[in-house]
Amino acid sequence: MKDSESNPANVGQPQEPGRAELPVSDKSGRADLPVRQGAREEPPPPASATPKSPPRKLMIAIVVFSVLVIGALVLGFIPRWRQREVANADTSQLQITTVSVVSPAPGNPETSLMLPAEIHPWLEASVYAQASGYLKDWVADIGAHVQAGQLLADVETPALDQQLQEAQAQLALAQANLKLAKITDERWQTLLKTASVSVQEAAEKSAARETAEAQVQAADASVQRLEALVSFQRVVSPFAGVVTVRDVDVGDLIVAGSGGKELFHIAQSDKLRVYVRVPESYVSGIFTGETATLTTPENPGRTFTAKVITTSEAISLVSRTLQTELEVENQKNEILPYSFGEITLKDSNKTPLLMLPSDAILFRAAGLQVGVVLPDDTVELRSVRIGRDFGQKVEILGGVSPADRVIVNPPDSLVSGIKVRVQTGETGALAPN
Repeated sequence: MKDSESNPANVGQPQEPGRAELPVSDKSGRADLPVRQGAREEPPPPASATPKSPPRKLMIAIVVFSVLVIGALVLGFIPRWRQREVANADTSQLQITTVSVVSPAPGNPETSLMLPAEIHPWLEASVYAQASGYLKDWVADIGAHVQAGQLLADVETPALDQQLQEAQAQLALAQANLKLAKITDERWQTLLKTASVSVQEAAEKSAARETAEAQVQAADASVQRLEALVSFQRVVSPFAGVVTVRDVDVGDLIVAGSGGKELFHIAQSDKLRVYVRVPESYVSGIFTGETATLTTPENPGRTFTAKVITTSEAISLVSRTLQTELEVENQKNEILPYSFGEITLKDSNKTPLLMLPSDAILFRAAGLQVGVVLPDDTVELRSVRIGRDFGQKVEILGGVSPADRVIVNPPDSLVSGIKVRVQTGETGALAPN
């Protein structure tokens, strides 16, 4: 027994039969491991040996649990991430204004220009009295067709008649004084030849004769003036026409001159003058002799031919238009003077103007503007000048080209430089007017 314990070489060798197994204790003194008698004593494992691994089932459970947790996290994160990305994209899209655009299109090259017209008689005159008095009688009422020099009314002028009689008496007195001055001058000139009178006295008689002659002429002129005024007791028509106004009646007080009341108004309507104001942008197409069409409310469905006879040859500073005069034949008196009409002029502009919808125009402090979408989808505000307004469309005189994309119904907040998105399928060109 002592030999075996003292000899380590005997450890692990078979024991002899009949020996009892004795407990073997480790260095700490514990005798936990039974050892058969006669068996070799195995040394304890070294202190640095690997510890025993956990069971396999536990490892599988841990792996499965980890996979489930990671899968749950992934499945919950991906939808939320996608939803956040979609929300960010939608927000970015909503920040960009969506607009509809249209390209300016040329109008019809053979368009017509319709303008309001004022219709006036070829000749018209307001008839006033030249002699003050009282209306004795009138012989022409409104609507009467009168000839030149035809009597319209008689005026009584008692004060004028008295002035005429006084002037005639002054003329007779002047003529008598002239007769006496002539006789006296002739006698003194005869006496001067015989030196019976002085030269000074003869010259005085000659001067008295000349003075008498001047007085006769003055008196005669006064008589002629009053006789002319008396002749205006007869109020006559200055030319052939129609009486359109009669503003007096029998017994009315008549005051001479234009400061008094208008007695009659005469209009010559067998030919009419038509006045229109042509916009400045169409002045180049107006020329003398050009024909136009006149329509009037009192003749629905009928047209009359008018001809341009003259223009004012100056643009009005107020309306920026050219006053144009046309003439219309009216032998049958189918068109009433002073009525309203419409003149249609042919537009001879060989280059048709561009057209845009009316709702594409922006009214800003800088003037009329439109929003143009550039190739990089940014907006540029451009000032434009418009011509005729057709309601849903307007003519553009300058500022855009047929290749531009003009925003239709732009928002009031539209400014230059912002980015917009053109609505799909909304780009197109206007149809010709």
